[in-house]
Amino acid sequence: MLQDDIAAIARIDAVPRILDVVCRMTGMGFAAVARVTEDRWIACSVLDKINFGLAAGGELEVSTTICDAIRDLGKPVVIDNVAEDPVYCNHHTPMMYGFQSYISMPIFRRDGSFFGTLCAIDPRPNRVDTPETVESFRLFADLIAFHLDAAQAVEASGRELFDARERHKSERARLASSEAALLDERQSSELREQFIAVLGHDLRNPLSSISAGVSFISKAPGHPKVPAMLAIMEKSIARMTGLIGNLLDLARGRLGDGMVLERNVDHPIGPELEHVIDELRAAWPARVIDAKIAVVEPVYCDRARIAQLLSNLVSNALTHGAQDQPVVVAVVVADAGRFLELSVENGGPAIPRDAIANLFHPFFRSGVRSSQQGLGLGLYIASEIARAHGGALDVTSTAELTRFTFRMPLG
Repeated sequence: MLQDDIAAIARIDAVPRILDVVCRMTGMGFAAVARVTEDRWIACSVLDKINFGLAAGGELEVSTTICDAIRDLGKPVVIDNVAEDPVYCNHHTPMMYGFQSYISMPIFRRDGSFFGTLCAIDPRPNRVDTPETVESFRLFADLIAFHLDAAQAVEASGRELFDARERHKSERARLASSEAALLDERQSSELREQFIAVLGHDLRNPLSSISAGVSFISKAPGHPKVPAMLAIMEKSIARMTGLIGNLLDLARGRLGDGMVLERNVDHPIGPELEHVIDELRAAWPARVIDAKIAVVEPVYCDRARIAQLLSNLVSNALTHGAQDQPVVVAVVVADAGRFLELSVENGGPAIPRDAIANLFHPFFRSGVRSSQQGLGLGLYIASEIARAHGGALDVTSTAELTRFTFRMPLG
């Protein structure tokens, strides 16, 4: 079982690049992904620039590591300078392994189980206890967990298909069913290939921005450009957070058990949607967003997901719509209280007819703006949220106006 986990990490092409970025970002000389259980600590992948002497497959006595406590607490541990740290200055682990700076982030699987840690150490003190560094480690840990869950889902699907074909070789009807499952698996494989290619492209830019900023600040910490560099790095981290959030939603929808909703009527939905509009107005100060949210009574739904749907639709309109025309948002209870209706309109050129058919597919980009950023998942996730609520998301587009409409039955 543990050997399978080590092999699973070895098959993730992104892990060596993550360890390289971790070392360059923190200035540390050793980084690793470790599988940690109650009684074992095993290095799955290692980047060692300080001759620490531990290679992939190597083990440490788990009781001698800080990762043992991280497994119990489920929280990261970050130390700039062991000698000055009130908690770890006399801890046996840094004394035993001779490090002064340390950071370790827990890796949790989709089912909540603890896999291990993404960690880095160095014999010198390093400035690592910063929001930017900690959030980057958390994003990297989430990305590793995503790859592990995706690979597990694919392997499970492959095993089920193999078993079905072996059981029913003599039955033509069963064979036809197996062939259909094989076709679906091929389509999933194509989706994974596209996902990996797009992920590598879109995460590279914010990672490069963070890496360049860290390099600049480490060489000239007092330079007047440092505040601007930090602002750029914060935006890059926010962008990576959004990208990984969308990817996790995709994984749940395509490779997991589908989108899970937390529906209730505890609070009205109007304030949640107004907050989304306020955030987008702040992010796009040069654009006009006209919003009429006329829903005062509670609605049985997942308010956070409906807010995400609205955010994705308005962001899409701001990105692709005419820059000199307002984006118009309306949220009402329609048809005598039978439906919740949410619409987003923008001016600008019509969406090509052949593009509309693929508009709600993952990784699809209409090509209206070749320089646009993003994974092409916003509209796909919006449509999945609509479908999970028993509703539908439709689009109409003319030379004057493009309108997305979400309708969800009430009661």
